[in-house]
Amino acid sequence: MRSLLLSATAVTCLGFPAFAADDNAVGKALYEGYCAACHGAKGMGDGDMADVLTVPAPNLTLIAKQNGGEFPMLKVIHIIDGRTGMRAHGGPMPLWGDVFSLGTTDPSLVYNGEIMARGRVLSLAVYLESLQTE
Repeated sequence: MRSLLLSATAVTCLGFPAFAADDNAVGKALYEGYCAACHGAKGMGDGDMADVLTVPAPNLTLIAKQNGGEFPMLKVIHIIDGRTGMRAHGGPMPLWGDVFSLGTTDPSLVYNGEIMARGRVLSLAVYLESLQTE
């Protein structure tokens, strides 16, 4: 069901082909570009910047394990987005929802920026779900 929902979202909202949501390519590319420096290439909290962070980057492969074996998709989406009031790590993580929606200055396209931001956040969350260890 989640795959069908993601495919429909990708096609109707983002203009991506349906396969993009299924193969994690978008989420992986976003992760590598925005997250890996702190969280590490494999999400284990050992990125190149980990040593200089004032708050340690968590091991993202343990999210499901730390939540009774279930991946808390909505909570993860809220943490990544950051605009919902739920801030990760007490605050130092960037507000990716804001970052991903930047660049839309034309008022007629404001909703496009929001849709793109939400699609990117969702793609990242789905990719993180794929990194979970047993």
